[in-house]
Amino acid sequence: MTVQTEGVTPVAEEPPPRDPAPGPAEPSPRPRRSLPSGWLPYVLIGPAVVALAVFLGYPLIRNVIVSLQQLGRIEMISRTTVWTGLGNYTELLQDDMFWTVVVRTFAFMAVNVVLIMVFGTLIGLLLNRLGKKMRMVLSISLVLAWAMPIVASATVFRWLFDTQFGVMNWVMRSLGFEGYDQHNWFDTGFSTLAIVTLLIVWASVPFVALNMYAGLTTISGELYEAARMDGASNARIFRSVVFPMLKPFFLITTFLEIIWVFKAFAQIYALNAGGPNRESETLPVFAYVEGMSQMQFGVAAAASVLTILLLMIAMSFYFRLILKQEDEQ
Repeated sequence: MTVQTEGVTPVAEEPPPRDPAPGPAEPSPRPRRSLPSGWLPYVLIGPAVVALAVFLGYPLIRNVIVSLQQLGRIEMISRTTVWTGLGNYTELLQDDMFWTVVVRTFAFMAVNVVLIMVFGTLIGLLLNRLGKKMRMVLSISLVLAWAMPIVASATVFRWLFDTQFGVMNWVMRSLGFEGYDQHNWFDTGFSTLAIVTLLIVWASVPFVALNMYAGLTTISGELYEAARMDGASNARIFRSVVFPMLKPFFLITTFLEIIWVFKAFAQIYALNAGGPNRESETLPVFAYVEGMSQMQFGVAAAASVLTILLLMIAMSFYFRLILKQEDEQ
């Protein structure tokens, strides 16, 4: 029924909107498979672990296997395998020469690490006090010394201490010292290791000095000003301000230098091949000479395994110190 009102135009009612005809269904995107969050760290370090297992793990295992064998000239020629068990280790542990080399290695390491840390710290403090231009000159000099290849630097030191044309003999004669006409600086194991110490310290100080300077830049100048206002000397400022602030730096750097000096091989062998009469051998050089010169590869492998064990035992105490320092922080 339609009701008409006078003067009003009737309005037709609009039909309700119809739903559009359903079209072809669009394929829903395939959900991406994501690794569990706990696996991501293992995936990231996976390539590094595989590389270590291939290039470090296999040679180490192979070295342990060789250390359990009697492997000399006869076995190499006949291609026979003679198992001795722990015979090589027993032979080394009962050898007085081996223990002499062990003591020499730790003494050599201690002297070098102390000198490296002392001179590196002093030069780092000097870099922090110098002006911009002189700091740049000294930094470049340190980087050049640090970047020089080991064999090249060992050759230079060999020339410096040469018997006939060495610069050191000329310097000693110029200063009025007698007995330095064709003086052999490599005549004893002690003098040989002293020259090796100069070489290692010279090459290692830049690393400590540059890192020391980088650490000093993180200390606020207000701490120095407050200490000076209290009347503290430079030595007291180092003990009470610098050393506590940079204690992690000293711990980690000393740890790295211990490993670096302990495994030093090229410097000693390039200068005098562990001579004279094997009096300047450290554990890495001892293992090399036993294997390549004496052709006792089983004994050499056992010596290298014992070297790793001794270093791990020595560093275990240092690891405890580092962990204790982290707990205190």
